[in-house]
Amino acid sequence: MDRYNLQALARLYGVYTTYADVWGTPRHASNDTILRTLELLDAPLASADQAADAIVHRRQQLWREMVAPVMVAWDARLASFDVRLSEALPATHYRVEFTLEDGGTIKLEGQVNELPVCRHGEVAGEHYVRRTVRTDLVLPHGYHRLKLFVDEQEAESLVIAAPMRAFESDPENGRRLWGVFMPLYALHRKTGAESGNFGDLEALMEWTSACGGNLVATLPLLSTLWELTDDPSPYNPASRLFWNEFYLDVKRVPGGEAPGVAAALSDSQPTSFGTDSHLLNYATAVDRKRRILEKLARDFFAGGSQREALAQYCRENPDVQRFAQFRAAGEQEGRPWPLWPEPLRSGAISQADYRQDAYRYHLFTQWQVDMQLEALAQRAQRLNLLWYLDFPLGVAGAGYDVWREPDLFVRDASGGAPPDSFFTKGQDWGFPPMRPDRLRRQGYAYFIRALRNHLRRARVLRFDHVMGLYRLYWIPHGFPATEGAYVRYPIDELCAILNLESHRFGARIVGENLGTVPAAVDQALLRHGMDDMYVLQYETNPERGSTLRTPQPTAVASVNTHDMPQFAAYWQGLDIEDRVELGLFTKDEAAGEQARRKELRRQLTAFLNAEGLLDSEAPTTSEVLEACQAYLARSPASIVQVNLEDLWGETEPQNCPGTFRERPNWRRKAKYPLEVFTELPEVRRVLETVDRLRRL
Repeated sequence: MDRYNLQALARLYGVYTTYADVWGTPRHASNDTILRTLELLDAPLASADQAADAIVHRRQQLWREMVAPVMVAWDARLASFDVRLSEALPATHYRVEFTLEDGGTIKLEGQVNELPVCRHGEVAGEHYVRRTVRTDLVLPHGYHRLKLFVDEQEAESLVIAAPMRAFESDPENGRRLWGVFMPLYALHRKTGAESGNFGDLEALMEWTSACGGNLVATLPLLSTLWELTDDPSPYNPASRLFWNEFYLDVKRVPGGEAPGVAAALSDSQPTSFGTDSHLLNYATAVDRKRRILEKLARDFFAGGSQREALAQYCRENPDVQRFAQFRAAGEQEGRPWPLWPEPLRSGAISQADYRQDAYRYHLFTQWQVDMQLEALAQRAQRLNLLWYLDFPLGVAGAGYDVWREPDLFVRDASGGAPPDSFFTKGQDWGFPPMRPDRLRRQGYAYFIRALRNHLRRARVLRFDHVMGLYRLYWIPHGFPATEGAYVRYPIDELCAILNLESHRFGARIVGENLGTVPAAVDQALLRHGMDDMYVLQYETNPERGSTLRTPQPTAVASVNTHDMPQFAAYWQGLDIEDRVELGLFTKDEAAGEQARRKELRRQLTAFLNAEGLLDSEAPTTSEVLEACQAYLARSPASIVQVNLEDLWGETEPQNCPGTFRERPNWRRKAKYPLEVFTELPEVRRVLETVDRLRRL
């Protein structure tokens, strides 16, 4: 097998054949993995023996591309750009036309033979040359189109004129920010539905603001396919363009204030997990809410007074009707869209393919979600409070976005991660990765729409697994997660879009850079003024000694994340016992980890005592947590985020990564309702300390 040429071809397509694992050891992708990944990128080969010919094809393809499909003008300055031409082309005239986003135009022209040469190339006997067109232009920030005309040839490029740095809010009086985190599905009240809604989120915002906080963070609130899957993960949404009607506050929907509606919604049912009433039974809760919302939708269409408002919403959001058709057709078919018959599977849906009432339901509920989100964003603004939303890395293969953009997603592969110390067999996240070449060819239209959908609401946007801007681990279907390969993504262009959109909406960008992070990613976050993450439980490492690294001013600092054990479980080593039950640790490995955790407890206690935050050699779990929160609060970190459940000593996680059936992930309700935990002395005490230290 021709390994050398296969590797050379992989480089031409942006496939990494080698990477350093979490231990720093070089790992080599197998020939079979490289070959299959190249096939998924449309490389013209069926075996490694054809790699040499495929290299010629790819090099010709690249040289015949007159201009790059996308260019970045950092700080709106486009000094020059390169053009690739055949040397056989006679000396001739060229013309460049810029069509600006606002409709304005700029034109340049000259002689090709006067352009400086920066490189020569030869492929299969044909000679090429790369020349530089100097423009020295300062463009307005935005998305502009460049057209190049040379003789009879024509090429076009998207020019992203973006600020070098993302939007950076300026807190009043330079105050450092802090806020709270809780999943919305976990939030609940003494009376009302068993799961939180947008009204409950507003109440949490108001309470946080009253405590002096500046931010409320939630998990993704995007649309999911409740009717087709029992996976409630917020990181496996049906779409990044539409929201989840499950979180609607029914009382604020037209007709929802009528007597009996709230009572019907709060009528409790047994959960699907035995007698564990602390677990949310999605099937029951979704069905109950669906029936109520369907009635409200029917009543609205029978004689609602806001019909024109809905029509206006549809005119401003034309894709929502397509989404409603997709959801209604899915319910009619009763199976995921990859199993639909043609022509539905290819995107052709007619009114005969779905029930009109189902279509109207999804149209109505998306409109209502949009209205409630807008009201929530306005309320947060009046409270001078930042709403912190999460932008998930992927979308479900059976969801709307993949059906709507089938050429953009690689349905024969999954995104994931290679083996590490926790996931020794690697991770297969199940969602189809996006093709970077096709993303560029479409001018990032889908990516921009998805970003704007979030930034219209959020004032802080956390970009999940920000390493995906630089590279993503692809696992071809039929291969184990240990046999994937990294594929390169155009990080400069993606960062330019993030920066531009963050300024347009006045929102900060946070990159979730936890785990094995290539240096290029951290450098990009720093260069482009994006916040990164500091998680105390990641920072505690007995092998590095007892001194914790100080959070940087660019950091969003927290004790843990939604993918980690709650602090009490971590401190007591309960997560180690759980890993034994899951088969991730042998008893000997668990004993070693318990010994390591014991040393960690000793070192962290000593450190916090030395910092004047503890006054005990044998502190309680709650005393250590309070000291950790105080350490973060007085640090230079830009934002400190407090996991509310930690404050009352919760030990059960919201998510146990790497499990699905084994653990009830994304289902656990908070131990206390909103009205109770907001009055708990231990909660108020910690938040008062955090607020005081953040003001210093």
